[in-house]
Amino acid sequence: MTQHGSIVYLEGVSVAFDGFQALRGVNLYVDHGELRALIGPNGAGKTTLLDVICGQVKPDTGRVIFGDTTDLSTLESYQIAALGIGRKFQTPSVFKHLTLLENLTLSLPQRWNLWSTLFGAPTAAQLDKMASILETLGLLEKAHHQAGSLSHGEVQWLEIGMVMAQEPALFLLDEPVAGMTGREREKTAQLLQRMAQDRAVLVVEHDMEFVRQTAQKVTVLHEGAVLCEGSVDRVQQDPRVIEVYLGRGYHADAQGSGAQRRLWR
Repeated sequence: MTQHGSIVYLEGVSVAFDGFQALRGVNLYVDHGELRALIGPNGAGKTTLLDVICGQVKPDTGRVIFGDTTDLSTLESYQIAALGIGRKFQTPSVFKHLTLLENLTLSLPQRWNLWSTLFGAPTAAQLDKMASILETLGLLEKAHHQAGSLSHGEVQWLEIGMVMAQEPALFLLDEPVAGMTGREREKTAQLLQRMAQDRAVLVVEHDMEFVRQTAQKVTVLHEGAVLCEGSVDRVQQDPRVIEVYLGRGYHADAQGSGAQRRLWR
């Protein structure tokens, strides 16, 4: 049964590091079953926002509400993960000398140590689950290959699969297509769209063509605050977004088409 409404809500979230204001009163909703892109120039606060949701950074002000009532800002990272929030970081962290199947086994709930993974056989249900994940990733034929033998894009997909194994209700990704080929980016876009059918996905990304292919809604951060929000087309045409990305020499009316091509190249 599809759930409706917001799965996570940031209310007035501010974060400062040694006087630098990383986030300024951010309000942000992400709905169940939504694939949301978070974009903005370097230093806009995108990764900090993911850190706040995951509990790695505590907000100076504001709340992060997950589900109906849970305030994530009062919890530790491991408690937040257990609630159903999974994250893929920008740099993959797979075990290169283990097989794909062993990497996925490590990620299963209640299997948190290497010894039980290597010497405790997964159940039939767990094997079926992991086979389904590998099939979704297009990696089923490599189930018994070492992760170190994979291409860059395949390693990224494996790590996405390792988060999928945790069955998160909210999936956070930080620049998942960085360094991928065009074909790998297309496959990743399709993968995230499938994932968003039964969970919420919030992705930080600089590749604007990838954002156009995937996102239902886009939030633009600038200097720690929400600058603009809406559909890809609406954000693409917003003069404030064009100015932030391209500088004050551009105007949406006179230079719009050329500016947009550069912004969304």
